[in-house]
Amino acid sequence: MAYVIGDRSQATCQQLWERIPAAYKRGHCYSDFWEAYQLVIPFEQHTAAGKESGLTAHVERWNNTLRQRLGRFVRKTLSFSKSEEMQEICLRLFLHYYNLALVSPD
Repeated sequence: MAYVIGDRSQATCQQLWERIPAAYKRGHCYSDFWEAYQLVIPFEQHTAAGKESGLTAHVERWNNTLRQRLGRFVRKTLSFSKSEEMQEICLRLFLHYYNLALVSPD
């Protein structure tokens, strides 16, 4: 769908929102209580919910998969990338192979 590599600021959240395809923007969004989501996503389309609600389980599972398979997304490990360019290259490679595995008949 969309991604942005950056800090957890409102500006980064705005960039992410702008990259999401229009068809997905019409849906309802569930997120944690990060303030930037509430400032960027239109009020009528957004519900902030805790992890215990289960409403964010899908995205939390995806974040966990990224952290497990890409050491660059685990905070301050030996494979931590200071270069945003390298983070993006590694993320694109991971997404390519992850999606390829989903459609492969193996």
